[in-house]
Amino acid sequence: MSDTPLIFNHTVQGLLSRAFPQGVPAALKQQLRGVGVELDKPLLPAYPVQTWSRCIELCAPFAFPNESPQAAWFKLGERMIDGYQETMIGRAMFASLRLLGPRRMLQRSRRSFRSGNNYTDVVLTDVSVSVGRGEVIGLLGPNGAGKSTTMRMLAGTSQRTAGELTILGIDPEEDGPAVRARLGVVPQQDNLDEELTARENILIYGRYFGLPYSYLRPKAEELLAFAQLTEKADAKVTDLSGGMKRRLVIARALVNEPALFLLDEPTTGLDPQARHILWDRLYRLKERGTTLLLTTHHMDEAEQLCDRLVVVDGGEIMAAGTPAELIREHASREVLEARFGADRNEAAARTVQAHAGDGVVHRVEVLPDRVLVYARRADDLHDVVQRLVDEGALPAPVTTLTRRASLEDVFLILTGRTLVD
Repeated sequence: MSDTPLIFNHTVQGLLSRAFPQGVPAALKQQLRGVGVELDKPLLPAYPVQTWSRCIELCAPFAFPNESPQAAWFKLGERMIDGYQETMIGRAMFASLRLLGPRRMLQRSRRSFRSGNNYTDVVLTDVSVSVGRGEVIGLLGPNGAGKSTTMRMLAGTSQRTAGELTILGIDPEEDGPAVRARLGVVPQQDNLDEELTARENILIYGRYFGLPYSYLRPKAEELLAFAQLTEKADAKVTDLSGGMKRRLVIARALVNEPALFLLDEPTTGLDPQARHILWDRLYRLKERGTTLLLTTHHMDEAEQLCDRLVVVDGGEIMAAGTPAELIREHASREVLEARFGADRNEAAARTVQAHAGDGVVHRVEVLPDRVLVYARRADDLHDVVQRLVDEGALPAPVTTLTRRASLEDVFLILTGRTLVD
């Protein structure tokens, strides 16, 4: 670790001299200034690791004009950190080189639990997920679907039993420290040190990454401000509300400028106001270009934050796409919710489906407390229900509601369960 400060003390000019021994081209200097990079400033802590990656992205075509953008970027990065790969920061930077373009993270991966000499209870089967740089992916599924297992595999804390797994282009089983150095992880349960203050939690956590206090002190203040916790910086964790603790966990996980941010049900147990504050913080990360992968039980959260969604059940991917694509592909345009009574819902559903006519009803789902009837036009369903009631073929519903189809409907159709089952 003794040579780690060399990385921090390098100026942008010093690092670029490795790639351009004859001098940095004038056109490149102009491009770097355009993104706010000054050649005479130290690369860290003046600039975060993402800026370092941006430098490489701009420099690559100048250094290797005959290579593809991805190959040039990777070659240039290797040249610039030559000699520092064995330091924690060097390994972290090496990992960040793998971020250019979409990357397949899980390819037909399988996870089983071993019982004696046999594998039993397969919790993930043939799961393939790719995540692009700066994308926000939501992983949806009922309890026991394999979401948390996927998160543990991505974080390198749970090994796969088959398939391929790459994070930022690296297999975590082969080089776990390099992967974890570039990850930010927010677990389901808050795991803050309650004996420390909010500020101390960030500082101590940053030291696990080998980051010096000269970088961590201003970074901690920046993260506390980001999490709206500046006034609570010196408060013990036990004095913070549930929402404040959750924001502190997120702030702490950002201390190493992660290239990939994993959040396992980040808003579980929070009241609506705390959830919306947390959404705002996560949306700001999204605007900065941070890649996020999150699991959630809240459909509104998934629709607000996620570019793409992956629905998992029984360890397998049931569907994937944007929220709008999933609704369009798996649900009808409108839904009629009708309550006939718990002991009459199933019979009423069969009657409606049998008498609705061709093309009117897309699908019928019977829940314990209501019947969901999916159709292109809910007005047509209202007419059918009213006619059946008038004819005596159907009891009058206690309540009816017409609404647009939602992600909750998609999940119900794909898995046969609601998210809270």
